[in-house]
Amino acid sequence: MAGIDLTTRVREVPDFPEPGVGFKDISPLLLDAKALRQAVGELAAWTSERRADLVLGAEARGFWLGAAVAVEAGCGFVAARRPGKLPPDTVSATYALEYGKNTLEVAADAIAGGARVVIHDDVLATGGTVEAIAGLVEGLGGSVVGVNFVIELSFLGGRERLAKYDLFSLITY
Repeated sequence: MAGIDLTTRVREVPDFPEPGVGFKDISPLLLDAKALRQAVGELAAWTSERRADLVLGAEARGFWLGAAVAVEAGCGFVAARRPGKLPPDTVSATYALEYGKNTLEVAADAIAGGARVVIHDDVLATGGTVEAIAGLVEGLGGSVVGVNFVIELSFLGGRERLAKYDLFSLITY
């Protein structure tokens, strides 16, 4: 049986979050049980091939599929959250976005030395979010064995920025 063309489950929202930007919204994919199962399955299969111990999902949309990917791949899940959302002790990274700056934190004891980690986020744009999170993982003694995304915006150069990591995306624009 042929799979679903996942690009048909992504809608573009013009002028969001600012004029001139065409936001790629995965809400229709999340609403379609078969498309959601396919997306999680494909991401989890790729994650399993990397023999990951943990999937780290970036707040907020990286949580939606990251935890499901972890369960399907037989891994634990680590949340990278905005400041003040996790109990102490945490480590944090601040990084530039397309539209400003952001900070994410990870529980300081979430990644044991040598843990094999796949980082998941919904969209790869410039790569700044994942680059910062990868630094946290490595600083805690973990090893980033891959990064994966639902959508890759290739025209923003994120793949090049993350060239040292094994990278997979379901949909590329």
